[in-house]
Amino acid sequence: MPYLGELISIGVAFSWTATALLSEYGSKRMGNLVLNVLRMVLALCFSLVMFLLVTGTPLPLGGTWQAHGWLLLSGIVGYVVGDYCLFQCYIIIGSRYGQLFMTLAPLAAALMAWFTLGQQMSLSSIVAMLVTLAGIGLSVLGRDAEHHHRVALTLPLHGVLFAIGAAMCQGIGLVLSKIGMDHYTLADSQPTWLLPFYSNFFRCIAGALGFLLLLYLREGFRPLRRALHDRPSITAATATTIFGPFVGVGFSLLALQYTGAGIASTLMAITPIIIILPSYFLFKQPITWKSVFGALISVAGVSLFFLL
Repeated sequence: MPYLGELISIGVAFSWTATALLSEYGSKRMGNLVLNVLRMVLALCFSLVMFLLVTGTPLPLGGTWQAHGWLLLSGIVGYVVGDYCLFQCYIIIGSRYGQLFMTLAPLAAALMAWFTLGQQMSLSSIVAMLVTLAGIGLSVLGRDAEHHHRVALTLPLHGVLFAIGAAMCQGIGLVLSKIGMDHYTLADSQPTWLLPFYSNFFRCIAGALGFLLLLYLREGFRPLRRALHDRPSITAATATTIFGPFVGVGFSLLALQYTGAGIASTLMAITPIIIILPSYFLFKQPITWKSVFGALISVAGVSLFFLL
């Protein structure tokens, strides 16, 4: 089928859009930490079932302590810190603007790879960063209400800081995951497509333990018990987990088998554009030409990372 990889990539972008909207709803209903605990535990359960069906054993095979260590560290950075910041920004500024700021993740990944892996920063990467930053700036900056000659944020500052922190942690966590996967040795009988799922399993272990600890220290387990008896909360957490780690990750890997990595990555990055209309209808977030144009520029900046 022609353009199958491109169609799958667009489907992944819609899947991640659903994840963002469901996460915003779930975070506001049951709280950031409770939702993340449920997501991590459900992701681990789904992974165990998948491994059992594919390999005959529920636990991931192969790997070294060094690989596991890097992947656990990636889970702490990407899930515990990164997703905490991401879901908190959903509560404050909404998933639409949260996903816009997530276009900064390739910038963070490029900088982290430069520091840790010695990968060179090309001129096109620097241009892509500047274009992405320009798009975000256009969307979130406006005239100061009191001093019209000044430029000011149109969003709460702490929400913006959480969003930037989420993007930085996702990019850094991605590089840490790559280091861990580079150290991971699969058994000869294992299909190579299982490696990202094995890696994510260890990241989810770190995420589950980290979020459980934070929840216990901040609120105790009473909010978690309350959420377990609330059907909409469980439904939102389950749907978020399915559309994110399973449909999103699984189909993103499948897309790479049918089209180029640059094309797939660019199409998957259009979430900030897709999410504009649903966020308007679901959460009544106003749409302006400035915000739409800013989202388009940011996605164009992300595209430059992969296509140049």
